[in-house]
Amino acid sequence: MKASPHRPTKALIHLGAIRQNIQQMGAHIPQGTLKLAVVKANAYGHGAVAVAKAIQDDVDGFCVSNIDEAIELRQAGLSKPILILGVSEIEAVALAKEYDFTLTVAGLEWIQALLDKEVDLTGLTVHLKIDSGMGRIGFREASEVEQAQDLLQQHGVRVEGIFTHFATADEESDDYFNAQLERFKTILASMKEVPELVHASNSATTLWHVETIFNAIRMGDAMYGLNPSGAVLDLPYDLIPALTLESALVHVKTVPSGACMGYGATYQADSEQVIATVPIGYADGWTRDMQNFSVLVDGQACPIVGRVSMDQITIRLPKPYPLGTKVTLIGSNGDKEITATQVATYRVTINYEVVCLLSDRIPREYY
Repeated sequence: MKASPHRPTKALIHLGAIRQNIQQMGAHIPQGTLKLAVVKANAYGHGAVAVAKAIQDDVDGFCVSNIDEAIELRQAGLSKPILILGVSEIEAVALAKEYDFTLTVAGLEWIQALLDKEVDLTGLTVHLKIDSGMGRIGFREASEVEQAQDLLQQHGVRVEGIFTHFATADEESDDYFNAQLERFKTILASMKEVPELVHASNSATTLWHVETIFNAIRMGDAMYGLNPSGAVLDLPYDLIPALTLESALVHVKTVPSGACMGYGATYQADSEQVIATVPIGYADGWTRDMQNFSVLVDGQACPIVGRVSMDQITIRLPKPYPLGTKVTLIGSNGDKEITATQVATYRVTINYEVVCLLSDRIPREYY
């Protein structure tokens, strides 16, 4: 999908805020801890290449979801280590060696498939993924980890790291978190040779469980100024939201009482009202369930009336405003603010999803 720069809808990305968040997190972790910046999913909707270039001197490496995201960074000139967090296809091993990526190994079957196809593994760097309770990918048994490590090393693979991922680090109860931590520690204790890098701390763990940090952290949504727990837990220190979503009024009219708005005619004016159109819709990631949510115009909350369309929304204004008047969907306007967490709460989801859904049709502007 191509960006649409010839309309007023845009996402403003404050790169300085991201750098400040990295520095803030770094000030609260043990000295010498490696910082890996998670820039998967287009840097959580913020723009992977632009973000990675801006922070490359502040971090020790990057994490992405798949090999295509990693290639994008390399082709943009990023030279720092890149860890691919997901399972890669067998055919991707050659690319990983060519571009110097670090792959995740999550199961013996994957290793055996490589050996069956006589893939040359010499010079490959990997991290072992442990499923300590997340239930997605990873080794669950210590015996499998030992077997995998032996097989890989026998075939010239550098087993640089080992990691796990917590399912409930952003929740009030620590019970399941502690159970996962103990499973991970048990596997580490069983290893004849623990890899150089050991990491279990995502953003939530880094914020609320700093005592469990090993020797590296993976900075995800907190790096972008988002609270990983939404509204469940308060942040232990300030973070700056890096993304603002703005548009503008492109059509303003006064409608009589009884006038209907949008598909299904789900909204009917109960008095004479000022209605404006804003060029953003569900094709941009502003989803249909945002009907009745409010956006900000001139520091005032203005409700979305009628259904969200593919490309447009209609809002009710307190009075007529000129065409081109700024509309804030996420961010500050006057003395009011809409956060990604507030949008997520309205949609009964998480703030990560809100920013990740912002489509490529929305241009990103950096400052």
